[in-house]
Parts: sequence; structure tokens; C-alpha cells
Amino acid sequence: MYKLFRSKIAIALTLMFIVFLVGVFGYRLIANFSWVESVYMTIITVTTVGFAEVRPLDSNAQIFTVFLIISSVFIFGFAISVISEYILSKNSLQLLKKKRVRNKVKNLANHVIVCGYGRNGQQATERLRAYKKPFVVIEKDKELIESHEGNVLFIEGDVNEDDVLLEAGIENAQYLVTALPDDAVNLFVVLSARQLNDKLFIISRASQATSVKKLQFAGANKVIMPDKIGGDHMASLVVMPDLITFMDKLSMEGKHTTNLEEVEIEDFKGALNYKSIRDLDLRRKTGCTIIGYIEPNGNYIINPEADLELQPKGKVIVLGRPEQIDKLNQMFQLD
Repeated sequence: MYKLFRSKIAIALTLMFIVFLVGVFGYRLIANFSWVESVYMTIITVTTVGFAEVRPLDSNAQIFTVFLIISSVFIFGFAISVISEYILSKNSLQLLKKKRVRNKVKNLANHVIVCGYGRNGQQATERLRAYKKPFVVIEKDKELIESHEGNVLFIEGDVNEDDVLLEAGIENAQYLVTALPDDAVNLFVVLSARQLNDKLFIISRASQATSVKKLQFAGANKVIMPDKIGGDHMASLVVMPDLITFMDKLSMEGKHTTNLEEVEIEDFKGALNYKSIRDLDLRRKTGCTIIGYIEPNGNYIINPEADLELQPKGKVIVLGRPEQIDKLNQMFQLD
């Protein structure tokens, strides 16, 4: 659609330029005006401002002026209509896009709200997309939105405003990730989000170590320091490179690279029949291995025993190759 308008605008500008050249050369050759006089006469003629002629025109110059006025009126009218249509359609398209986004957000539930689409925000959305977790991004940079709006559901606005958070569906959201570079802004977002939805699980970025406790006190469930994680990771590659590389491969995302899965006991089909890890028998059925168990109170058990009693609100951490994880999802209808 925009290509069509751009082509029309290009045609209109080309025609206007041709009319200008015809007028200048016409007055130069027919009326024997100087170049400056020819430009002046062409401008006052095509714009119909009504200024006086440079000097009296003979019959040939008058006829030429009549045709120049008629052609310029039609061409300038065409140019104005094309430009006006382009502006109106662009505004209408933007309104239509915003309405479509609002309708999509209204239909979301238990989704993730990502505040900020910088480097960390983009990494977060890539991982969410890989795991097919619905998300909405709040961003105020229009250029950034326009360059990525084909792949991401954006809410344009300032995260400091409650109306913007509400427009992103914070009342029905399950998670909020605030990945802004300013700790003070992240703190304000956490406070506002916690006030609007007290059940929300909030993950906040922090740049300074002194901000971690403040963000937690404000209501953040988890606080991440990307710079610290990056430094620790690089140091670990020096101390135990093979182990860290192996762990990186385990945590890779994507359809053909997922090796870890977190599953709630209640999500297993026929969960009432499974009293222990032995009853699940995932190793024989799918090839996957349970390497961890999370109790309902949040306590983590690494490499749990086969006779460990399962609780409905508990979770298991499953390790397996991509095809084994797919078999697990299909067998127990976890997707």
C-alpha cells in the first residue's frame, strides 16, 4: 500500500518538475525573457498568486501562459490529493494497528509483559517465542517499534504510566519482565505493577548491586544483574570450560535444541495415579530423566530418589534430548 502511495507521489513530483521546466524554457524561448525572469514568471503562473508580469506578453506568450496555468492546476491538484490521501491513510493505518493490538491483548491471559525492547528485552522475547509463551512488549521508541512490529506485539507508551500497563493487560498477566537500563525506572515499574496486580510474578533487571534489595523490597520476585551473570560466565569458562559449555547446550532454546523441561505434576495426564517418581517411569516411556524436583513450598531437590512422594503442586525438572522432550510432550499432552 505504501509502495503504491510512494509511486504516486513520485509521479506527482515528476510532473510538477516537468511543468516547471516547460514554463521556464517556454518563457525563455517564446517571450525572450531572461532565465531569472522566466523562473519568476513560471512560479507566479503555476501558483496563481496574481502578481504582475515582468513585461507585457504578446499573443503567443499569452496562449502559452493559458496552457501552463491549466496544466499546472490539474497537476498540482493531483499532487495535493495524493499527498493528502497518503497522510490520511497513514493516520488511519496507525489507528487500525493500535486497535488490532488492543483486541489481541484483550484476548491474552497468563501472558508475559516485557518492559523495554533493548538488548536484554529482545533476548527475553526470543526465548519466550521459542517456548511459545505469549508476550506483550511496552516500548516508547517509535523507530524501534516500526522496525520490529511485524514479529512483536507492541504497546507504545511510557512504562511509568499505569494506563499503559493496563493497556498491556497487566490485570490478566502472569509475569512481568522489566529490562530497562535505569534502575530507578525499573523500581517505579515494579511498584506500579505490584499495586495493579498483587499475584504477578515480577522479574527485574538491575545494573547496580545496591538496587537489588530495593527492587526486592518494592515487590520484585527475582532480580537479575546481566553484567554480573556475564562476568561469572566468562570466569567459569576459564575454570571449567567443558562443564559450562555442556550446561549452555542444555539450556539452548528452540524446537530442535530444547533439552530441559519444567513440568508441574498436575500437568501430567492421569496425575492422580502417580504417587512417586517411580510411578511416572519417564525414563522407560520417553527416555527422559528427572534430575530435579521442586516442592510446593519452593524447596529444590537435586537428583531426587525414585521413591520420592509427588505432591500435586510440585514440579519436576526433566532432562532429555530434543526428540525425547518432544515424545514427553506428546505422550502426556503437555503442549
